[in-house]
Amino acid sequence: MDIAALSIASSQMNISTQVSTAVLSMSLDTVEQSGDNMIKMMEQSVAPSLGQNIDIQL
Repeated sequence: MDIAALSIASSQMNISTQVSTAVLSMSLDTVEQSGDNMIKMMEQSVAPSLGQNIDIQL
């Protein structure tokens, strides 16, 4: 291979790595946001007195 071909291949590898890193970063942000939303949802659904008493008539 000549120098020009090696330079092009190296450049393409760098771009591919940068794109992969950007996509992974976006994916990580999405997962973190989903986790935060799930924590908020679970905190809102907590009702400590719910389910402690049962009304039964015979």
